Amino acid sequence: MHTAMQLWAGLGNPEPSMSRQRHNIGFMAVDAIARRHGFQPWRTRFRGMTSEGRIGNVKILLLKPMTYMNLSGESIREASGFYKIPPSDVTVFHDELDLAPGKVRVKTGGGAAGHNGLRSTDRMLGTQDYQRVRLGIGHPGVKERVHGWVLGDFSKDEQSGLERLLDAVADAAPLLAGGQTAEFMTKIALLAGEKT
Repeated sequence: MHTAMQLWAGLGNPEPSMSRQRHNIGFMAVDAIARRHGFQPWRTRFRGMTSEGRIGNVKILLLKPMTYMNLSGESIREASGFYKIPPSDVTVFHDELDLAPGKVRVKTGGGAAGHNGLRSTDRMLGTQDYQRVRLGIGHPGVKERVHGWVLGDFSKDEQSGLERLLDAVADAAPLLAGGQTAEFMTKIALLAGEKT
């Protein structure tokens, strides 16, 4: 049963110089959703940037925490607390090393797998109830290169796939808003998988 409003938080870092990094794909996803669905202009609240709108008949608050990744959960907790949105109506969009680029998985609960933004959100909301949209960025192959990979910009070669993925996420957002997570993933796979 969904409350009056859902909170969709994209994870990223606030520095303009970081805006194209793989770690910021969560920001990119909520930006794409806001653009596609005609959300209100972004404004500063809850130690982040928020934008409100509707997808279908569901009211959504989009949030980009501006706290840096390792404190993202504090911004998410402030926004969800203000609107009394339970963790079960919170969705977090984040980069996922263990998925190939362009792949998307939705899951509820689970571990943070070393992701500081999730670790912070877990501390604030608990680990079990909120939903994660895992956006694949691929893995550099060795653990030592993970930090540089995550904080590296998407390469020129990745750009068209990234654009396709973000378009697909925005297109499929009504399914996510309606709780149809399997259909959401399927639609993205169809849309993002197509070579243009």
